[in-house]
Amino acid sequence: MNKVKHYLPSIILLGLFIFLSLDVDAQCAMCKAQAETAHAEGSKDVAGLNKGILMLFLAPFIIIGTITYLWRKNVKQEA
Repeated sequence: MNKVKHYLPSIILLGLFIFLSLDVDAQCAMCKAQAETAHAEGSKDVAGLNKGILMLFLAPFIIIGTITYLWRKNVKQEA
């Protein structure tokens, strides 16, 4: 039960970030113009653009997750 209390603020904060997020247009003007033009022409370039955005989005999370995992593993071994 003590571990649940320890992680509760993090879980609540994560839930707030997920459920209270706002829609934003966070593309540069050139990317947005390319995506709109490709979509209007029926091109498959939009799928490639989306995959590229996802790869750029996931890379920092993978790096930080790996560092956190290794750090926690090291801390548990010392205890």
